[in-house]
This record gives sequence, structure tokens and C-alpha cells, in this order.
Amino acid sequence: MSFVDKVKEMLGQHSDQAKKGVDKAGDKFDQKTGGKYADKVDKVQEKGNDYIDRNAEGGTGGEPGTGGEPGPNEPR
Repeated sequence: MSFVDKVKEMLGQHSDQAKKGVDKAGDKFDQKTGGKYADKVDKVQEKGNDYIDRNAEGGTGGEPGTGGEPGPNEPR
């Protein structure tokens, strides 16, 4: 089992804690930057939580090359 597989397994088992971590990290970043990038941080938090939800449901998690489109390191 690769490291990535282990992380995905942990995310699936502890998705609520992972989401709290994403939110807490984003809030801390907002605090340190004075909210200068709040809109971008909110988008990243949302995407991170969506990724966690997909993995918790057994989805692909948005891995490159799994949606019918080649990933950035795959031949077209």
C-alpha cells in the first residue's frame, strides 16, 4: 500500500477531523495575512472539503487521468 493510499484511507475514516483541519488551517492563514486572500482561501477550503467528501464516499478524489482526460504527466 502506497503512502497516498494510506492517506486516502485515513481521510475516509476521519473525514470530519480532516475537514476541521482544512478549515482551521485556512482560518489561521486568513488571520496571518489579515484577510488579504480570504476569497482565495475560502475557495481552497471548499475544494479541500469536497476532495475529502469524495474520498470518504469512495470516489476517485479527482486524481489526474481518472475523469476521461489525461493528467498533466500523461500523454494526450
